[in-house]
Formats: sequence, C-alpha cells, structure tokens
Amino acid sequence: MDAIDKKILRTLAKHGRLSNAELAEKVGLSASPCWTRVKRLEQAGVIQGYAALLNQAALGLPDTVFLEVMMERHDEEQLRRFEAAVKDIPEILECHLVTGEYDYVIKAAVGGTMGYERLLRDKLYRLPGVRHTRSSFALRCLKREISPTPE
Repeated sequence: MDAIDKKILRTLAKHGRLSNAELAEKVGLSASPCWTRVKRLEQAGVIQGYAALLNQAALGLPDTVFLEVMMERHDEEQLRRFEAAVKDIPEILECHLVTGEYDYVIKAAVGGTMGYERLLRDKLYRLPGVRHTRSSFALRCLKREISPTPE
C-alpha cells in the first residue's frame, strides 16, 4: 500500500459517497487508475464495504450505553449461543469478547432509561448464560471513527 492508496482510504473514510471521478480528483489521479486502485483495495479486503451512518436520535435511540457482561460458564456451546443471539438484537451496535473481569463489552443504542430497561429485561437477561452485567451511559461522544485510517 503506497501513499496514494492511503490517501484514497482516508478520503473514502470521510466521504464514502464520492463518485470515482470526484475521488480521483481529490487524490490526484485520473479516473481509470483510481478505479483500479479502489477495486484492488476492495478485493484485498482492505475496504470491507460501504454504509450509511444513521442518526441514533432521529431513530428514537438517542442514548448510548456500554454494557459489560459476565457469563456463567465459558464452554464453547454457551458462548456460541450467546454470540449468535446478540447478533439478532438491533439495539446492539457492537459486541466484543474482551479480557478482564467481564467477558463481553456491548455498545448499544437505547431510548432513555425506559429503552435501556427494555433492552436489559426483555433481551439481554434472556440471553443464554448471562450471569451479571454492569452498565455505563455515554454522556457525550468526543470522537467517532468507523475504522482507522492510515497515516
């Protein structure tokens, strides 16, 4: 990956809807070589996809909560069932298997304390193997990046 590839990635990370012609102009290439580079980055898996960023508040889910989840056991079947179930909960934006006292950290979008309670009672506490949770509400987002960009 050279400096031009990195410039393409930085530009797409900020402006994913640019046309190929617009992208080429921003990175200082003609359209054909730019398109070739983008396709190569996609095929190599460096660019995994393109997505729309949705406004949580406009969707009625203005609050972000981080939940730490401790499992009862750590056998493969229970972890597999938990991980599969988490993927079906639309409020959950991210779920990470982590080291430390808790087993998973979840980032979820909720509609206030009532939405948070519904997420806990109706969904998370019903997942297989959940022993204990601990939660923190985000007060303000200071930085939001979808993926790292190369320097």
